[in-house]
Amino acid sequence: MSSEPSSAAPVALPEGRFSGRSEFGALVRQALAAAAAQGWSEVIWCDPDFADWPLGERLVAQALSDWSSSGRKLTLLATNYDVMLSRHARFVTWRRAWSHRVECRKSGAASANNLPSALWSPVWMFERLDIARSTGVASSEAVRRMALKERLTERLLNSSAGLGASVLGL
Repeated sequence: MSSEPSSAAPVALPEGRFSGRSEFGALVRQALAAAAAQGWSEVIWCDPDFADWPLGERLVAQALSDWSSSGRKLTLLATNYDVMLSRHARFVTWRRAWSHRVECRKSGAASANNLPSALWSPVWMFERLDIARSTGVASSEAVRRMALKERLTERLLNSSAGLGASVLGL
């Protein structure tokens, strides 16, 4: 199976700089809609805690459900998942149902302080360069995508399992 998405239902994704929380939230929503429409095979999300991501929204949960078909994989990397559990109940519920497609990793101590806030896919990416102001850049340029993927892969290699799909108890 190819790692390239299907060419059906092209979705125009923004290129260039973005600024502010509302623009950032819109960017996340657009990316998830494109992932579903274009069938992105792999997506990596990285953020210290995903506090600003609109993952608790009904629209986001629907886009994720539309995206999650055979052969697709979502990898998350965070310093911790406490905010995810407290603010993004819809995502946590969706993740339980699709745990076979979603891998949550916790950043190793060496990379926790400089963990990027980014989304990578085989065709497009964004990265917040200033998390506090939610400013960054979005791009489909192969060089930029490859550089981000290499940085994320390095951090994933130094990570451990995080946010289990279920809580086991006695």
